[in-house]
Amino acid sequence: PLRVGVMLQGPRGAAVHADCLAAARSAAQVLEALGHRVEEAYPEALDENAAVGSYVVIVAASVARALESHGQKLGRKLGAADVEPLTWALAEQGGATSAPRYIEAVEFVHGFGRRVASFWQRGFDLLLTPTTAALAPRIGALTETREPPLAPFLRAAPYGAFTSSFNLTGQPAISLPLHETAEGMPVGAQLVAAYGREDLLLRVAAALEEARPWRDRRAPVYASA
Repeated sequence: PLRVGVMLQGPRGAAVHADCLAAARSAAQVLEALGHRVEEAYPEALDENAAVGSYVVIVAASVARALESHGQKLGRKLGAADVEPLTWALAEQGGATSAPRYIEAVEFVHGFGRRVASFWQRGFDLLLTPTTAALAPRIGALTETREPPLAPFLRAAPYGAFTSSFNLTGQPAISLPLHETAEGMPVGAQLVAAYGREDLLLRVAAALEEARPWRDRRAPVYASA
């Protein structure tokens, strides 16, 4: 039997759709039925507001370097016309970031990773959360616009509310479509394991899929002009 912490609130006070919370609760019920011990608990570090700022600094700097690297391979400097407006806005922000500010963000991430990892040192084997804080958007909902170029980045925030922290910490995580809306749209639950425990993560994910299979579920398809 494993000890599983379940997070039933949005990190940093983020609003969470009821169906997203239902996905986590549903997964928790299946885990309990499989004999595991589930309790409401999560790493307190996930509520640290500074994590968002550090994430943006590192992403923007990485985008700036990526465009620079591609330009070097092409033999010319890339400009705004070569990429989407959001990509260019992030690249400009990354290029304007000072080296000390970047190092500060990296230092924060190192500490953040240790604070999150301490949750597993307290005797937990897995963390269970909703995968996203919002349901899947309609086609085109996140389409970029030129004014303001960062608007799609902000609109996408609910879809990374639970996952972005583990992009920073590097811990293995998996999303499982264990729940669905009344309209039949799949909703994910996320499991996170300790460093290097992909084996445990995959074994538990396989057990959940066997207990509540989804391969024969078919979601309705929507398309709009």
